[in-house]
Amino acid sequence: MTTPGPDTEELIERVASGDGAARQQLLARHRARLRQMVAVRLDPRVAARVDPSDVVQEALTVAARQLSAYVRERPLPFYPWLRGLAWEQLVQAHRRHLHAQRRSVRREGPAVLSLPDESAAELAQRLVSSASRPSRQMLRAELRERVQAALAALGERDRELLVLRYLEQLSTRDVAAVLGITEGAMKVRHLRALERLRKLLGDDLRENES
Repeated sequence: MTTPGPDTEELIERVASGDGAARQQLLARHRARLRQMVAVRLDPRVAARVDPSDVVQEALTVAARQLSAYVRERPLPFYPWLRGLAWEQLVQAHRRHLHAQRRSVRREGPAVLSLPDESAAELAQRLVSSASRPSRQMLRAELRERVQAALAALGERDRELLVLRYLEQLSTRDVAAVLGITEGAMKVRHLRALERLRKLLGDDLRENES
C-alpha cells in the first residue's frame, strides 16, 4: 500500500540533505496506508460527515510543519510517527462530530475509539482466513461470527494489537513502535492475545505469518 519509488530511509536522508522534492515524496509515500487506518477506525456517524482522505490531508499538513524536527531527532520509525499524527486528527474528528466532551479522548488513548462493526467483521474474516479449520465455507462463516463475538469480549489492549497486526497489517517493528514497547514484548503480547482469543472461541486459530 505504499507508493513505488525510493524507499522511506532513502527519502529521509535526502530530506536531511535539503532535497525539497524528497520532502513531498516522503509525505505522500504512505498516504494510502494512512487512509486505510483512518477508514477502519471511523465511527459510522463520523464517516457520514468526514472523508478519510480529509483526515489524512490534515495529518500530512501537520507532518510537513514538523518534518524537519523529525528528521533531526528520529524519535520513532517514520510510519509510526506519521500514523501518530493521523491518529491525533482522527481523535479530533470524533471529538468534533460526536461532541465527546465528558472525557479526554487524547488522554485515554487508542481504546476509546471503538472499532466499528464493519471493521470488526473484517478483522474476524482475516483471522478466520488463517484458521486451520474448518474448511467448508458454511463452517467458516459460522466461525467468522464466533470470532467477531470473541473480539468484542477480548480485552482492549489485546484487541488493539490484533487490529494493528491484521487490519492495518503493520510489521512487528511498527506495531511495537506504535504501542511504545520492544519488539520482543510485542511478540509476546501478540501470542498471548491470540491464545486468549482461542480460549474464548474454543477453536484453534493459527497465526497468519504472511
